[in-house]
Amino acid sequence: MSSETATVAEQEYLEIIFWLEEAGLPMTGANIARAMQLSPPTVHEMVGRLIDDGYVERNPNKSLSFTESGREHASHIVRRHRMIERFLTDVLGIPWDEVHEEAERIEHAMSPVLEERMRAAIGDATTCPHGHPIVEGIREQGSLLADVEIDADVTVLRFENEAEELLHYLKAAGMDPGLEGKVETSDGDKVVIDSADGKHEVSRSVAETVSVRADPAPPPRAAIPEQLVLSSDRYGR
Repeated sequence: MSSETATVAEQEYLEIIFWLEEAGLPMTGANIARAMQLSPPTVHEMVGRLIDDGYVERNPNKSLSFTESGREHASHIVRRHRMIERFLTDVLGIPWDEVHEEAERIEHAMSPVLEERMRAAIGDATTCPHGHPIVEGIREQGSLLADVEIDADVTVLRFENEAEELLHYLKAAGMDPGLEGKVETSDGDKVVIDSADGKHEVSRSVAETVSVRADPAPPPRAAIPEQLVLSSDRYGR
């Protein structure tokens, strides 16, 4: 479907709200404000526009939910964003830690013809380079790396926070999506995965944003913690 009826600003908000829902977080103005690093009054004004334009509804508990039109617009722009990231990485050879912001710049201006050409170019790819599904509904929940016990076998599924600063940090640590290994260390400061390529260390706060398939798996919880701002960039999605 076309996303031309939603403004660029509305599309950005719909993306964030979609990501909150996908990550299992409350779809609230407060979480939107933290995610986008905007003031509550600014977010309140835009949410009002989204409601007036028929994209979201406010629930009795003040959380938000998509209308049918809003979900269609949001899922389309998210699919487009993740497809562009995959194209930039697989076809143009841009490192995966550099494509998120580039996709943000491209996604609102590309024509349907270019979108179809990109889609054909990425073939049967099912995820963006950071592990998020291009097609809605095929997301494996997984567990947070911070929750996994020592000696558990893990496979990195995706990075929940795609802020470029954190992507650079994860790439420098060799923590690529698809990485397989064993949790060697997990304490209050850091988590270390031992793999065939060596040891991969990240801070515990960053491990809170890395989803993995783990054996044994820890008890489930929300995909990421309530505190969203973990870098100086606005929260990626």
